[in-house]
Amino acid sequence: MIGKGRPRSEAARCSILETALRLARTQGYARISMDRIAAEAGVGKQTIYRWWASKAAVVLEALRENAAEEIETPDLGSLQADLRAFIKSTFDASRRRPGINDVLRALMAEAQLDTAVLEQFKREVIDPRRAALRGLLERAKARPGVRESFDPDFFVDIAFGIIWFRLLTEVGPLDDSLAEQLATLLTKAAAGPLEGRPEKKKRRVSHRAGDDDSPGSPR
Repeated sequence: MIGKGRPRSEAARCSILETALRLARTQGYARISMDRIAAEAGVGKQTIYRWWASKAAVVLEALRENAAEEIETPDLGSLQADLRAFIKSTFDASRRRPGINDVLRALMAEAQLDTAVLEQFKREVIDPRRAALRGLLERAKARPGVRESFDPDFFVDIAFGIIWFRLLTEVGPLDDSLAEQLATLLTKAAAGPLEGRPEKKKRRVSHRAGDDDSPGSPR
C-alpha cells in the first residue's frame, strides 16, 4: 500500500522490503517496528511512512514480491502432475525461507481485526496464488478425461482451504505427502462421473410379511 509522497527510489524500496521480510521471519512479526525496519534498511522512518501506511503494509508488499518470484504454473502434460508440482513448489518456497509461515499466521490474525489489512492481504498474498492455480485448472479443461463443466474456483477453495487450515492450526505438515493427496483428490474430482450417463440405481428388495421366497414358503 503506497502512501502519498514523492516517487519511491527503487533501491530504497527494495532495501526496505527485503529488510522488513527478513526481520519479520527471523525476529517475529510482532517484535518488529517501523523504527527497526528503517534503521536496518538505512533509511529514515519518514521515508517508509511516505510510502506505506503501516508495518503490515510493508510486510505484505514484501510477501507479494517474494511470491511473484516463486509461483510456478507447470505444464507437465497431466492435471495431476501439474497440481502436484504447483502445490509442492508452494511448500518448498516456505521451507526455503524459515519463518514465513509464522509471518503469514501473524498477518492473518491481524487481518481479522483490521479490514484494511484484510483487503491488502487478499490483494497481495491470497489473490495472486488463487489466480495461478485457477489458470492451471482452466488449462486442464482442454485435456482428455477432465470435465469441462467443473468449477475451477471451487477447486481452488478446496486446495487452499486445506492448506490454510493446516498452516493456521498446525494439525498436520505441509509436505510432499499432502501435495500428492491434494493432487489426487482434485484430479479425481475433476474427472467425475461420465456426463450424460444415467447412474445405475440399486434394486431395492423388500421383505414384507407374506413375501418370503424361501423354499417351502407359501405363494
